[in-house]
Amino acid sequence: MKAIRGVLLTCDSAVKQILLTLNERENFIIEDLDDYHVVIKADEEYRVRRELEVELEKNTYSLE
Repeated sequence: MKAIRGVLLTCDSAVKQILLTLNERENFIIEDLDDYHVVIKADEEYRVRRELEVELEKNTYSLE
């Protein structure tokens, strides 16, 4: 088995659910540790953070 470089993300349960949904499209989660921690592929970190920000922006209420 080959070692995979990973990054530990700490988040709340709502953000983790979004990450799990994003993971269904493109597999980037290495290990789901608990309710607040997940390990993702290191080379996918920037893309995952960008996609997560887009999803969170969709769920933000704006007065405009």
